[in-house]
Amino acid sequence: MKFKRLAILLTVLTIGCSQKMESEPGTNSDDRSKYGQQMTYKQWEKEAQTDKRLLPQYGNLPKSEGEIKADQSFLAQAIAQDTTAEKAAANMIDIGFQYLYKDMKTAMYRFNQAYLLDSTNSDIYWGFGAVYFMLDRPDLAREQYKKGLKVDPANSRILTDYGTTYMTAYYAGEHPATLDTAISILSGSYALDPANQNTSYKLSSCF
Repeated sequence: MKFKRLAILLTVLTIGCSQKMESEPGTNSDDRSKYGQQMTYKQWEKEAQTDKRLLPQYGNLPKSEGEIKADQSFLAQAIAQDTTAEKAAANMIDIGFQYLYKDMKTAMYRFNQAYLLDSTNSDIYWGFGAVYFMLDRPDLAREQYKKGLKVDPANSRILTDYGTTYMTAYYAGEHPATLDTAISILSGSYALDPANQNTSYKLSSCF
């Protein structure tokens, strides 16, 4: 039974936390499984002690004068290229998801840059959560998804991945009620966007 549940859990994670990966050229579920877990959470946490770019929202830590100047330079270049901060942020989020299965650190850098550009874009927290999901920390992913849903309660993509954290908790052997929670959240996401194939897949797996 434990092996069966582990196999199902791996399938859930291989399908991906994010449907943005579906649009990346040359990437499919088999490709994703090859990347595996690039770092353990302990390794990530250790590196984050000296690199605040690995922390969501830069850990809300104070920045040096050099870092502030670098941020200002980046903002000017990004906005000049994409015409508005909002468009530049969306572009950074797209790039972050493209890197998610290849280089999680670069993915987190891009999500944080998106935060610099437009902190009101809820998909930034979708990205932060996806990184933690990849690090096998669905509990931390859940925290990020909650933040994103505070910004936009109707973001069905975040809702789907938020529900997935409870789905994986059930497969990992946690309290059976987590499955009911997953179904409730995923059903809410489906009501918002019934065309999302990722949501349909997760719901069918739950049932």
